[in-house]
Amino acid sequence: MNFDEKIKELNIDLPKAAAPVGSYVATKEVGKFLFISGQISIDKDGNLIKGKLGKDFSVEEGYEAAKRCALNIITQTKKHLNGDLSKVKSCIKLTGFVNSTDDFTDQPKVINGASDTIVKIFGDAGMHTRAAVSTNSLPLGVAVEVDAIFELK
Repeated sequence: MNFDEKIKELNIDLPKAAAPVGSYVATKEVGKFLFISGQISIDKDGNLIKGKLGKDFSVEEGYEAAKRCALNIITQTKKHLNGDLSKVKSCIKLTGFVNSTDDFTDQPKVINGASDTIVKIFGDAGMHTRAAVSTNSLPLGVAVEVDAIFELK
């Protein structure tokens, strides 16, 4: 099964690729590597998911926000590859940033939302290295941001 068929099988609606909001590009291909700029938590209706884990959101809600980041990553990847996800060989790394209170320690559980989504879609090719980092603030006040590195065929 190819990756697009897997997306359909999982009944996933990919969001529209958002344009960068600063002086950077959404994607950059270097050799056989595709770097995806940090994708922020935006709900299915296009609204920012804003707030802090440990104060405004539960771990489960953070997981869903991270899942939305992963869907944005896939959208940006697909856009860069002119709609052809079959060019993806593997996901190399995800880095997840969690806007959280000082005492919140479940960043890995939150970023599992992104990791699990990538693996569900890409299977073994989606297995990746990862960092899950806490921060006291993220752009536009969002709850989660995740970036990615993919290897291309």
